[in-house]
Amino acid sequence: MRILIKLLLMIAVLALATMSKLNASPEEDAKVVAALDTKYQAAVKANDSAAMEQILADDFALVTGRGKVYSKADLIDSARKKEVTYERQDEEPGTQKVRVWEDTVVVTALLWIKSTQEGKPADYKLWFSDTYVRTPTGWRYVFGQASLPLPKADSPAKP
Repeated sequence: MRILIKLLLMIAVLALATMSKLNASPEEDAKVVAALDTKYQAAVKANDSAAMEQILADDFALVTGRGKVYSKADLIDSARKKEVTYERQDEEPGTQKVRVWEDTVVVTALLWIKSTQEGKPADYKLWFSDTYVRTPTGWRYVFGQASLPLPKADSPAKP
């Protein structure tokens, strides 16, 4: 009898969890993923591999403006080794745009990167699009695409 009660309780909890995910409004999803993407940018800036690992999907891919593809393992390894030291890795205020399509969300923003890698300083801005997918364990960052660094003289256009 106890096993049956535990089983029924687990089924009820699972059903409620599933219903709450289905009942999340697009606005709620947008807020959650916008905050998650901002958290991810902060984790990169701090070389916080543990936070990055929680947010990135196992099959994650990032494609740069030059066509280089990075996997989750590549980014986690780089963070652990602290290959890049960031002074800035921040979305420019007011540029973040979040678009929701059911269980998929795309975040687009202008990112300002000021860093040092292998003794070489870098200071540039680029546009990125980050794609998140709702999974049974929450939102995961599955795909990112970054533009080439923007020319310094150009003022950024809105996406």
